[in-house]
Amino acid sequence: MDLLFANDKQGEHAPSYYAATALTDRCWPELKGRHDTDVCVVGAGFTGLSAALHLAQRGFGVTLLEAHRVGFGASGRNGGQVGSGQRLEQDDLEAAHGREMAHKLWDLGEEAKQLIRDLIADHDIPVSFHPGIVHACRTAAEVTHSHHMAEKLAVEYGYDQVQPLDRDALRAILPSDAYLGGDIDRGAGHLHPLNFAQGLALACDKAGVQIYEGSHVHHIRPGAKVRVQTRHGHIDADHLIFAGNGYLGQLAPRVSSRVMPINNFIVATEPLGDRVAQVLRENVAVADTKFVVNYWRLSDDNRLLFGGGESYGYRFPDILKTVRKPMLEVYPGLADTRIDYAWGGTLAITRSRMPYFARPLKNALSASGFSGHGVAMGTLAGKIMAEAVAGQAERFDLMAGLKVPAFPGGGMLRSPLLALAMTWFAMRDRIGL
Repeated sequence: MDLLFANDKQGEHAPSYYAATALTDRCWPELKGRHDTDVCVVGAGFTGLSAALHLAQRGFGVTLLEAHRVGFGASGRNGGQVGSGQRLEQDDLEAAHGREMAHKLWDLGEEAKQLIRDLIADHDIPVSFHPGIVHACRTAAEVTHSHHMAEKLAVEYGYDQVQPLDRDALRAILPSDAYLGGDIDRGAGHLHPLNFAQGLALACDKAGVQIYEGSHVHHIRPGAKVRVQTRHGHIDADHLIFAGNGYLGQLAPRVSSRVMPINNFIVATEPLGDRVAQVLRENVAVADTKFVVNYWRLSDDNRLLFGGGESYGYRFPDILKTVRKPMLEVYPGLADTRIDYAWGGTLAITRSRMPYFARPLKNALSASGFSGHGVAMGTLAGKIMAEAVAGQAERFDLMAGLKVPAFPGGGMLRSPLLALAMTWFAMRDRIGL
């Protein structure tokens, strides 16, 4: 079974709050016939759109292929959080890669956040960037670590945007008994992810990128000119960029052995009106410290957008049941609140939780496995791959030099083995370890 078609209708966005409030209903045509291009980009999420836009701005002829709709995958379905740094904290990065590399990775994360703000401004994308992400801790040890990291970032990285929160200060923002404290990162933020993706697509179109939707790539033929085959056409390209992330499948086996698709789920409540103060007293996003992370924020019309729960097979579970349980553990007072939207999506993780940059072919680049940190880093990854195509590969090589081990069993056995491991960690969450 192909994940591209396992849970979704052909050529339609997921039935999400984001799709219901989308920036545009514009559709692009399906690829038909034979075409030539300088660069073919496969996948129209943040990474592919960013790569296509930056390449077009450099004067390349670019063709962008999407199996469904622009922003169809994780880019148009996620929690909308634009976090600082990388998926791993700086102390973990220092231990794994050394202090010098950890500082370089931090700087890339900071650039990624700024890139999103710049793209919104430069291309007049009608999307608001709301500052602030709260990290909510469940144990005293986690609170201590959180406050230590805030001090470390200020002293060693010159980043003073993280404010430690004790229990009372956290409850002043987030009125829930589920957490003991944490911090708030005022330099991070949140946005409407599908509208950001659609805004990038409109900017690509204006820059001359040829966009084709409903154009599922099913075969790649290597060569000096790589051939990218779809159902009704093909592209011959000097360069190929893989930007399919969790939906890449076996188009690039070397990538699929290191990048694992997993499913995550979100619900949107009815507009909360005056009850919004029972949920969040500032327009910030939140992520907690559970292994299977709960994350949430408010929509522009004051709905609670709450994400939680994971699955590791092809088919989605009962999404409403999966997400409602952790939502009520945080906010039991919402038991009578109507859920208007419930949707799932497929993202991709790596064993190291760092993105995997690779050259699957001599004239092909790939970046994927952003592990829940893809709004910012996925967008920057597209820019970095555009630089590499243009002959400036230093930053691509920096990221490609990170050790990202393969999953045990490679592409074939990674799902059942990962499911066993995730089940264990989920059980630890339930019993409070």
